[in-house]
Amino acid sequence: MAQERKRLGDLLVEAGLLTEDKLQQALKEKSKDQKLGDAILQRGYITEQQLIEVLEFQLGIPHVSLFRYPFDQNLFHLIPKDTAKRNLIIPLKKEGDKLFVAMADPMDFYVIEDLRLSTGFFIETAIATKDDILRSINKFYDMDESFEELKGLGNEPDGGQDETIMDQDSPIARLVNQILSNAMTQKASDIHIDPQETRVLIRYRVDGILRTERAIPKHMQSMLTARIKIMAQLDITEHRVPQDGRIKTNIDFRPIDLRVSTLPTIYGEKMVLRILDLSSSLNDLTQLGFNSLNMKRFQSLIERPTGIVLITGPTGSGKSSTLYAALNKLNSEEVNIITVEDPVEYQLEGINQIQVNSNVGLTFATGLRSILRQDPNIIMVGEIRDKETVEVAIRASLTGHLVLSTIHTNDSLTTVTRLIDMGVEPFLVATSLSGIVAQRLVRKVCRDCAVEETPTRREFDIFKRRGLTVEKINRGKGCAACNMTGYKGRLAIHEVLVINEEMKKIIMNNEPLSALREAAHMSKTIFLLDDGLLKVKQGITTTEEILRVAIE
Repeated sequence: MAQERKRLGDLLVEAGLLTEDKLQQALKEKSKDQKLGDAILQRGYITEQQLIEVLEFQLGIPHVSLFRYPFDQNLFHLIPKDTAKRNLIIPLKKEGDKLFVAMADPMDFYVIEDLRLSTGFFIETAIATKDDILRSINKFYDMDESFEELKGLGNEPDGGQDETIMDQDSPIARLVNQILSNAMTQKASDIHIDPQETRVLIRYRVDGILRTERAIPKHMQSMLTARIKIMAQLDITEHRVPQDGRIKTNIDFRPIDLRVSTLPTIYGEKMVLRILDLSSSLNDLTQLGFNSLNMKRFQSLIERPTGIVLITGPTGSGKSSTLYAALNKLNSEEVNIITVEDPVEYQLEGINQIQVNSNVGLTFATGLRSILRQDPNIIMVGEIRDKETVEVAIRASLTGHLVLSTIHTNDSLTTVTRLIDMGVEPFLVATSLSGIVAQRLVRKVCRDCAVEETPTRREFDIFKRRGLTVEKINRGKGCAACNMTGYKGRLAIHEVLVINEEMKKIIMNNEPLSALREAAHMSKTIFLLDDGLLKVKQGITTTEEILRVAIE
């Protein structure tokens, strides 16, 4: 008797991976042609690995991990690279007249039928994760391609090189696209092109940690930098001064936006490409990892009609994302929001964004002065860098505007010292400052390979010193999904300092930092380390990650 096939949603609920409420919410919110599995993954309710295990059980199709899989390189010519990427398939092996392929969606019978007709084999399918397939395609399809052609290119006379760099289908253009495509697959935030004495290193920053992806021969360096400069519309004849530009392009059928920065070093120009993924849904405050008390405090700060709210942290700690999420929350037709940024990273609808241009004298300070004549309610300044900017920002907040901005300091309390150090009078800092949010990004434990462990002696001591207790913690063993690191994805830890009357008095009287810290303690401020340890307790991250970014 044929067994009745259950629906995916019911299977996930039965397996205890999803609650009925979340299932109904995903069904209601998903777009018409979106698959339920994709909708649930997008909301982060389950991991791709968990979905695959349920599909494997539901469809009776085996699941395959492509990490260190012994691929048969001769099969790759059967399925062209574009077809493989578009349909998320990769050939595994052949036995007699059967071709085994790994697919992200083994229910796509059109693709299976196409493959059968184009290859002449009977197709046997297995399930693999989307990231796994893309990573393998990028790694294996490009090994033989373009690289061999490029090796001979460095020796051409200049005329030939110029044409090669400009041509969209040239080997060097393919190499650049390959580097970008790999970075997107690995969800990198930055690509570093580091010239060394005898070679050029390509390094990716994934989840905040840099790692070397590949090394390319030294003679290809000039063509690689020239190609990227042409894409970013920079001056390719200038090698002595730093330059900044942007690239808007399509990689693997999706739009990406890159910020390019060049820096002359002794071995040639170092380039850093910051990837701004326009499709990422970081415009929602609830997705940023605030705990409930910090969330309440932060919302009360940004809902005030006046005052300055500062977000602080080092480069790459997600300050811009938090600012944009706050603006997104405040964005409505009743308010006039104007921003002055350098550069404008994400374009938000309904918000007037100004790009700083120091060549024509449009700095943060001059931009801010002009904004005040535009009848704004909320002003966002990309960064407070000097005394002039901070003075205009304070004047704006004292004349009835809400000002949001970022500043580079270690934590919320040292921000007050930094402002006074910039030359602002203490009474002005006390009257205009509403609150400060310090933020860091930490890596999340990979949900697919997390195991519960008993904390070490040292971890017990760290928790005890902060007045917390801990029974169990989570650590990742390392799997194909997280590239054997044990971590996948990042979340923010926060310290939200709301300036109350007591603190205003301390700032005005220029009392030492210890008095301010005591007042913050009395008002139940959750410090960075404490917020991090609470997240370790919830099993989201590890103590090592917290101690990497926060100090006691």
